[in-house]
Amino acid sequence: MKKITIAIDGFSSCGKSTMAKDLAKEIGYIYIDSGAMYRAVTLYCIENNLFNPDGSVNSAELEKRIDSIRISFVLNKETSRPETCLDGVNVESRIRTMDVSSRVSLVAALGFVREALVRQQQEMGKAKGIVMDGRDIGTVVFPDAELKIFVTASAEIRAQRRYDELKAKGQEVSFDEILNNVQERDRIDQTREVSPLRKADDAIVLDNSNMTIAEQKEWLKNEFQRAANV
Repeated sequence: MKKITIAIDGFSSCGKSTMAKDLAKEIGYIYIDSGAMYRAVTLYCIENNLFNPDGSVNSAELEKRIDSIRISFVLNKETSRPETCLDGVNVESRIRTMDVSSRVSLVAALGFVREALVRQQQEMGKAKGIVMDGRDIGTVVFPDAELKIFVTASAEIRAQRRYDELKAKGQEVSFDEILNNVQERDRIDQTREVSPLRKADDAIVLDNSNMTIAEQKEWLKNEFQRAANV
């Protein structure tokens, strides 16, 4: 069975990262969370006061610093899953907050940010045998990926999943706030000038609105076996 590149794109809070992590673990591939990389840059902006009073990004200052921002992944030995590090510090829990979620699309829409992170992502994937998820993996980062999957689900279901996840972590959150955030991220992701969210022409659509985790895993494994055996 040959090693391939698996690109998983789709809307926010579709469970892309979870399915990509699980698939990579099961088939022995390396998992790269591209969304976590954009979240890490967003956290950097928050902690370094690079958001203007009106909520916009101080893009001129961020562009000066973007090439010095170091993002890496470290394996959590207890969960066997990679966690995100920003300049050598584990920030996995800090990049999953609503504060970061509400601003990440603004940072990800900046062309120079996408260019810098795409270069890093392409370098990570040169050897194949990887699973990467995000917004533009099948269209921009790895347009020649052997398996491309585009994940979708209704905004309400995605908001409920995000709500349940944050509540389980002990965060006080509002469902309506999360739903508005999901819908706004969809709008920004689909309308940005650089690498907008769209399905690659040769991507397979997975609507997991009403699928169980087990059904989704079985579907993904079948698609992987089909693509890797061609």
